[in-house]
Amino acid sequence: MHKLAEPTMRRETRLADRSEAIAFVVMLVFVAAAPFFAYPLFLMQVLCFALFACAFNLLIGYVGLLSFGHALYFGWASYVSAHAAKVWGLTPELAILAGTVAAAVLGLLAGSLAIRRQGIYFAMITLALAQMMFFFALQVKFTGGEDGIQAVPRGRLFGLIDLADTMTMYVVVVAIFLAGFLFIHRVIHSPFGEVLKAIRENEARAISLGYKTDRYKLVAFVLSATLVGVAGATKAIVLQLASLTDVNWPMSGEVVLMTLVGGLGTIFGPVVGAFVILTMQYKLAPVGEWVLVIQGVIFVACVLLFRRGIVGEIAARLRIRL
Repeated sequence: MHKLAEPTMRRETRLADRSEAIAFVVMLVFVAAAPFFAYPLFLMQVLCFALFACAFNLLIGYVGLLSFGHALYFGWASYVSAHAAKVWGLTPELAILAGTVAAAVLGLLAGSLAIRRQGIYFAMITLALAQMMFFFALQVKFTGGEDGIQAVPRGRLFGLIDLADTMTMYVVVVAIFLAGFLFIHRVIHSPFGEVLKAIRENEARAISLGYKTDRYKLVAFVLSATLVGVAGATKAIVLQLASLTDVNWPMSGEVVLMTLVGGLGTIFGPVVGAFVILTMQYKLAPVGEWVLVIQGVIFVACVLLFRRGIVGEIAARLRIRL
């Protein structure tokens, strides 16, 4: 039986790898062609949020930890990056690095507290910490309060490449997104990623096998926060703005929505979800606050009709891995 099962498993693995490769090529083609059909600034925003959603999915989709406070890392990375570029005069790559480091440190501190609890208690701790830092951002001077940090200079990448040019900025954002996406893909398919999946499925059994699950969860949490920081810091340079919207709790809810609509626990799902949600917001902007109601209806419809999300349903019907 074991010898007969091995060829089947190899075929399934090859099919899964092939399907992921095809999906990745399709995504590359779309990213390359999109600027000729859509507004590049909007596309850059989509890519930043797609990386945000992918990093969030690393935590909830592959470890099973639901965080309601990921806006903390996105928003504060945005603030630090914007401040570093505008006030300190750092080049864009150093400003993004500063925002990323800030998010990693905050992720380490918040994760060290949050992983001591599970389930809804974990989610509430992350939300409480995020709201605490939101009110802090509202009070301190360097964030600009309700005005935020505006007119952030894009500067010159490595002191050479002028990012004031929209297409040049777009190429840089694509490179950052792809680097983050491929890193997450590597983590998921590594032995470390397999342990994370084991913790998600049955943490007690993982502990019985000798794994120190709290350490794995903390590393996953910090990795997720760091990648979210990359997205937030990049967004501040792209949009030349860091505001309270980035660090407020609705931002955390929005990334949850992106992940669920696209497909929880799928590598390409968060990318699709970010594109769908942001496109919907862009197209429905004239209806004002009703966009939230429409988002709610779409979310309920997805939960009832597409429980695996858009990509999850496609993968299940085609019996492939995406």
